[in-house]
Amino acid sequence: MYNEHFAIKFWAEEDKPREKLILKGRGALSDAELIAILIGSGTKDLSAVDLSKMILAKNQNNLYELGRLTLSDLKKFKGIGEAKALTIMAALELGRRRQLTDIKEKPKITSSQDAYNCLYASMEDLTYEVFKIIMLNRNNRVVSIEIISKGGVAGTVVDPKIIFKKALDKQACSIILSHNHPSGNLKPSNADISLTKKLVKAGETMDIKVLDHIIISSKGYYSFLDEGMI
Repeated sequence: MYNEHFAIKFWAEEDKPREKLILKGRGALSDAELIAILIGSGTKDLSAVDLSKMILAKNQNNLYELGRLTLSDLKKFKGIGEAKALTIMAALELGRRRQLTDIKEKPKITSSQDAYNCLYASMEDLTYEVFKIIMLNRNNRVVSIEIISKGGVAGTVVDPKIIFKKALDKQACSIILSHNHPSGNLKPSNADISLTKKLVKAGETMDIKVLDHIIISSKGYYSFLDEGMI
């Protein structure tokens, strides 16, 4: 049985997550301690920190894996109700969005890695397929990043007319195609290859060059350009 003297309220002040944050700064806290601050309390048998450690352990002690959990997944942990689950999800989402803030500075795309850097935070941990395009100006700076379609685990339907209408509306000079593979497999499917060829040809007609097609997964990315597929 859990001994109440191990509860956080009995810890030394400098060891309590909130007090530790105040005294030593956020960098001094472990992932479990930060999550403990989010959830506020544990259970009869576990302190908030111990509960957080257990949740992390069940997810390979990996915040990326934790970020993939749904509301129902989190609520399966004893002591995590809807309010605490939503707090964890909101905090992780803010972390992802923080990674995207530099996109507002209109980064210049000079390589597949640059394109991947603009996309991965919002795509790598999705459990369904999303197709996006990066629209660029004449200097290869990002004009906009637009979602074209969303689908299921196996794929999503892409309409070339929508792609080029968005590019024309933003007066883009070139575009980069992108979609994710929730399975983790980075190899392009025959459908991916066929669609890419179709869009490259359409882009030539519209005078909007398709520079690359990036496939993203939790394992990294695949570039059609780097692999000589465009």
